Amino acid sequence: MQATVERCGITAAGNWIVDCVKTVDRLPGRGMLANVLSQSRSTGGAAANVLLDLARLGCNFPLSGLGVVGRDADGDLIIATARNAGIDVSRVVRTTEAPTSYTDVMAEATTGDRSFFHCRGANALFGPEHVDIAALRCRIFHLGYLLLLDRFDQPHPETGTVAAALLRDLQAVGIKTSVDVVSEESDRFRALVPPALRYVNYLLLNEIEASRVTGLPVRDTSGRLLAEGVVAAAEALCRLGETELVAVHMPEGVYLRTRSGEKLSLGACALPPGFVRGTVGAGDAFCAGMLYGLHEGWDLARAADLGICSATACLAHPTASDGLAPVAEVVSLAARFPRRTPPVRV
Repeated sequence: MQATVERCGITAAGNWIVDCVKTVDRLPGRGMLANVLSQSRSTGGAAANVLLDLARLGCNFPLSGLGVVGRDADGDLIIATARNAGIDVSRVVRTTEAPTSYTDVMAEATTGDRSFFHCRGANALFGPEHVDIAALRCRIFHLGYLLLLDRFDQPHPETGTVAAALLRDLQAVGIKTSVDVVSEESDRFRALVPPALRYVNYLLLNEIEASRVTGLPVRDTSGRLLAEGVVAAAEALCRLGETELVAVHMPEGVYLRTRSGEKLSLGACALPPGFVRGTVGAGDAFCAGMLYGLHEGWDLARAADLGICSATACLAHPTASDGLAPVAEVVSLAARFPRRTPPVRV
């Protein structure tokens, strides 16, 4: 008889990226010029961001990462940054076959809006052979980003995609699974994301990604949020799989729907002019806050509140994770700034 594994901690796998964030005076049209006001270089990607955010929140449970980075200066930066934060990256593979993945991020100074120019690099090599499920002792396994992991987005004869097969096998040994999706201009969402949802415990994604997976509109042509569209998209996502929790986050706040029927909506913090220095990594910061609370067994409202406050803290810095701080400091943001009206009435 197989012994029961005592599970603790969060493992994040997938994208490890170096972000070169350039703050510009405007996002220009095609062929037009913008002025670079400042720039910074830091780690990025779902796995790196979530783990670094959790470390900066001061979690007292183990953090570990899986993925592939190059044997180059960018790979050195990722490994050193993670180790300095106390993250176990001993199973992050180094390769000479491709450079470390990188993204040039252009962030507009006045709005925080950004555009991404991405090199897939070593992330495209990350595959199932790099995940030794038997060696994992984590309670939660976070995979991101779907649509940006070439080998995991490939077809699988049993589950539809390779990512879905991995998530199935993780659940089979008692590990809770969590996924995030990349925002991109494509028609791949409805083909590649639904197969994974059959094996996802916690689905954490933004409103645009929810819309593209389900085909349901969540904003009108002027950009106004359609609350009924958010609800419909969350319901459709629940029907696509056996997820315990669907969390749709957006600039206006968050809407959550559990498999048991619980619904919750919280408004974002209303921030003063000049507070937002960039929006890079805000979605991952929300994920980190939510996963922290879920790991610790918090009620849904408390976990969602930490997710919102973590995303708010992220907005105060142009890089993906440097705005995060210990939990007590992050949650104090809710007292400093008034809350917006919840995006959905429940």
